[in-house]
Amino acid sequence: MSVDSNPNSENQASLSPIPSKWKPLRIWPLIILLAGMVVFRLLPSLVEDGPANIWMSAAFGPALCGILILIWWLVASRATMWERIVGFLGIIASLILTLVLLAPSMRGPAVTVMTIPTGMAAFAIGAILSHRLLSFKRTIISLLMTAAAFGVSTLFRTDGMWGNFALGLHPRWSKSSEDLISADSQSRKVKTTTNDFSDALTHPEWPGFRGPHRDGVQHGPTLATDWITTPPKLIWKIPVGSGWSSFAVAGQMLFTQEQRGAFETVVCYAADSGLEIWTRQVESRFDDPLGGPGPRATPTLADGALYVMGATGLLLRLDPLTGEIVWKQDLKVVANRQPPMWGFSSSPLVVGSLVIVHAAGSGDKGIVAFNTDDGQLQWSAAASEGSYSSPELATINDTSLVLMMTKNGIDFLDPATGASRFFYEWQSEGYRACQPQQIGDDSLLIPTGMGAGTRRIRIPHDHNAWKADEVWTSRNLKPDFNDLVIFEGHAYGFDAAIFSCINLETGQRTWKGGRYGKGQVLLQSESGLLIVMGEQGELVLLKADPKSLTELSRFQAISGKTWNHPVLIGDRLYVRNAQEAACYQLPLTQK
Repeated sequence: MSVDSNPNSENQASLSPIPSKWKPLRIWPLIILLAGMVVFRLLPSLVEDGPANIWMSAAFGPALCGILILIWWLVASRATMWERIVGFLGIIASLILTLVLLAPSMRGPAVTVMTIPTGMAAFAIGAILSHRLLSFKRTIISLLMTAAAFGVSTLFRTDGMWGNFALGLHPRWSKSSEDLISADSQSRKVKTTTNDFSDALTHPEWPGFRGPHRDGVQHGPTLATDWITTPPKLIWKIPVGSGWSSFAVAGQMLFTQEQRGAFETVVCYAADSGLEIWTRQVESRFDDPLGGPGPRATPTLADGALYVMGATGLLLRLDPLTGEIVWKQDLKVVANRQPPMWGFSSSPLVVGSLVIVHAAGSGDKGIVAFNTDDGQLQWSAAASEGSYSSPELATINDTSLVLMMTKNGIDFLDPATGASRFFYEWQSEGYRACQPQQIGDDSLLIPTGMGAGTRRIRIPHDHNAWKADEVWTSRNLKPDFNDLVIFEGHAYGFDAAIFSCINLETGQRTWKGGRYGKGQVLLQSESGLLIVMGEQGELVLLKADPKSLTELSRFQAISGKTWNHPVLIGDRLYVRNAQEAACYQLPLTQK
């Protein structure tokens, strides 16, 4: 009979390790995806000379990484099957509950830009921290961190995005500018008579968008540049409703457009006090989750009448003394067109007895002209969409033409009939939101959005064969929706978010500097000064010097995201954004 030589072998076999279902999580993909979130978010700022659609990396890249984190959990994490099922269902349940609890303004791109990336990043961080924990606790830890990160979005409301595609966030319980106006509406009124202002309407100092010629140039007394010794004086500051409208000015009347709750509102303010002379409300609201709520266009004064375009397509003629509606047209009906992505933005152009706007309709309803007396359609012309510019009147080679920039190029139209003189094609991948700039009698600058740059064209003096020749194309000045100005052979404006100067003869950059975000600029020609309104409400005074960036002074003028164009009348500077407006008296040079 055989005898086992090792009586302990059976016990040793019973003590051998049994393979466990729990394994450390594979975390290197998470580290890559978290880094990818950061890179995608910062890419538009890091790549200043990138393509037009680079903004999509910040808008969608982090969310895509978040989705890939979820896929990692399901197929490559080494988690147990039960963990994967519970983790997946827990993430989805937390997201659904968050969506239910979100403020209405956060239910849109904010989910893609903020909620999903932060929640999934928290899940990834939780998994990394607990990846060696061989129990179901690691799933619980990751899910709790995810739910908490999702929940952060419920604490905020948003008024859209900034120029760098960061969300404009405010505590959910804080009052918006629209709320503040509603609570203080009666105390903001001033009593006047129509006789006080009627004479000023004959020759308005600033009749509409970017001034009399839509070029952002102001003529007036010479400004002093030492704002430390003699700082600008605040005359008034008031809350205003949302919107990106600027001011039209006639004497003591300031006209602008705002969103106040469910109503698009045209407001006439007293220039010396900021009090309301009158308001006219129309039930209409446009609320783009990227640009925020409110009208985009600026009112136009012409021949004693006031014309306004709302973001939903309502074109009104008002009595500027009382705000009474004379007539109304709806572009949604006339052009059979719903509001574009960022709303109808065309500031009305008045030429003789016609008021002209870009309607973006199909067929021959791209640009439309109405009779100023009764609002009846007089002519319409084809024009492509993808435009947030405004029609502009120019005299080129002794011929009056209406210029209209779209994503396909620039239309040259007869202002009386809408007949096309010619079309210059320069297609853009995105949209155009700036104004063309005339150089001399026969040249134009065509600013084009991110990634494309600016082009100078020349129109030869031959009325029998209208055409345009390219002089140069420069990627040294790539404005998004930020208009430029021209002074003594140079153009000054925003190259993405950095202020720049280019030579008009060559298109070459002479300098680049000054990080003012995506703001706006105004030229005071007699002083040779640039008034830059920074995106964060900071006012910067620059010398229009083609040799170098010469910053003379700066101060914080208003608070909040500021895309609106500033207006200067004499020594009074009027600025506004989507939450407040202010008037400053600027110092003048001593005679």
